[in-house]
Amino acid sequence: MNELKKYLISLIHFTESEMELFVSLFSEKQLNKNEYFANEGEYSTKFAFILTGVFRAFYRNNEGSEYNKTFFTNSNFVGAYSSLLTGNKNLINIQCLLNCTILEANYKSMVKLYDSTPKIERLSRILAEQYFVIKEKREIELVMLDASERYEIFKQKHPGLENKIPQYHIASYLGVSPTQLSRIRAKK
Repeated sequence: MNELKKYLISLIHFTESEMELFVSLFSEKQLNKNEYFANEGEYSTKFAFILTGVFRAFYRNNEGSEYNKTFFTNSNFVGAYSSLLTGNKNLINIQCLLNCTILEANYKSMVKLYDSTPKIERLSRILAEQYFVIKEKREIELVMLDASERYEIFKQKHPGLENKIPQYHIASYLGVSPTQLSRIRAKK
């Protein structure tokens, strides 16, 4: 829980009782490599804080091709946010790429605290704003930058990740084929 508390302190000043109330929503859970945290077509009820491991969020088309949307790594929250917010079925899958340790919480339990503990609602807003900025920057990168530039940004955002996960996942995230990624890496 200390890692979660450190992260929260970097975002908002909770009193000790507010911090304990928020942290009490979470319980530690282990997930194995290739296990899913969220499945397309199901309803999400949980979100989590990542202590160790890497997740990928991805779409799968009707032909079975997969497209990586983003990676979630240590000291970040993970969840199928669209489903959590709307109550609709998941549009994405979230899968462990390594064995993961998370702190998991029920989303509705957190939302119930918004009125009695406004700082928790403020925390949710701050996280949503950060997520929006990251998403917007990613969309701009996909349209405005070439694959080599996107690869450099990926390495900056996720140092060392390229040595921990299969290259085809990185290629999918960058919007290139594994062969193209190999060529980009060979030029460096």
